[in-house]
Amino acid sequence: MSKKLTDLIPQDTVIKVLNEALSSGADFAELFAENSTSSSISLDDGKVESLSSSADAGAGIRVIYGETTGFAHTSDLSEEGLLIAARQAASVKSGSAANQVAKLDWVDVATSRIEVDPSEVSKEKKISLLREADSAARFAGDEITQVAARIADRSREILVANSDGHAASDTQIKTLFSVSTVASGDTGLQTGRETIGHTVGFEMFDNHDVTELAAKAAKRALTKLDAKPAPAGTWPVVIGPGSGGVLFHEACGHGLEADLVHKGASVFADRIGTKVASEAVTLIDDGTMTGEWGTYGVDDEGYAGQENVLIKDGVLLDYMWDAKT
Repeated sequence: MSKKLTDLIPQDTVIKVLNEALSSGADFAELFAENSTSSSISLDDGKVESLSSSADAGAGIRVIYGETTGFAHTSDLSEEGLLIAARQAASVKSGSAANQVAKLDWVDVATSRIEVDPSEVSKEKKISLLREADSAARFAGDEITQVAARIADRSREILVANSDGHAASDTQIKTLFSVSTVASGDTGLQTGRETIGHTVGFEMFDNHDVTELAAKAAKRALTKLDAKPAPAGTWPVVIGPGSGGVLFHEACGHGLEADLVHKGASVFADRIGTKVASEAVTLIDDGTMTGEWGTYGVDDEGYAGQENVLIKDGVLLDYMWDAKT
């Protein structure tokens, strides 16, 4: 990104916008701005299937009057564009005399301490890695009939400020690589996939060999050619690391969101301190794991990432909160 959000939207503009959002007597106002770029290259059976890049920028203004929330968004990051959005958000309801924003206590962080900016790496270099993965997967066995690989990166800068005086900015850069294989045999077709993604720069490939990833994906597909159908019945399930976390997210992650609990729409409502799972289950929401896909310096409300123990030894300890709930 050529120009930082904190340069595009200076602090005096932030204060003007928040005061405008408070002008109708709102209890709380918040400005969220984002500037992001992304690129992606896909290789399918040795040929470049797609090559894309994008850039997005915009801001949203949230205004809260008691239980009523007003929201407006704009792609115009000029002071006038932001002030217009603030007026639109504030118009949802008229309150008493206007409040004033507190003095901003600014925090500027950079989640991604990158060594190599992915946007500065040539497309030829990225395609070369994809071709290496394609060759390695096919080398694993003649049964491998299809290989697809993808490399992508995203740079995301956010700026968040609210009328309580809290303000923060963060820059997050992520790099992703995935390879999918198809093996064909007497039992039909089987697939194997391997993906890595981290909140780091292109130096990710100094620690991860794409040929090893491709070989692992191919081996998975080849192994499944000889797999026997699972028997019917109730059986213990072993959940591995990585994508196994998605199962927990879908099973109880959404139910632990405090807004749903507040509405009584969660099975975990009024269960704090009670047993909700096996003693073998401890569930942690952690945004501080340096370099991992879900790490962040500040969240989308501008507050620092932290480790939250939600379930410990099967007992529900806490929910996932936002500033409002």
